[in-house]
Amino acid sequence: QLIPLVGVVSFAAVGALSFSVYSLFSKSDVIINKSGNPEPWETVDPTKPQKLLTVHQKWKPIEELENVRKLTK
Repeated sequence: QLIPLVGVVSFAAVGALSFSVYSLFSKSDVIINKSGNPEPWETVDPTKPQKLLTVHQKWKPIEELENVRKLTK
């Protein structure tokens, strides 16, 4: 009775580890070295979805926020 339990727990651990590695190397919102880029949110591509699953998500820039961003830089 212990063998199925070990199998299920091992499968869950491998799945969690593989998703962590996937997020670390493929997602732009996950950072390791914050001192190299103190504002990592500036390099995130807003047209690329950051969620694991997106349904009919469209991105349009907000004109007022773009004006504020241009003024503060």
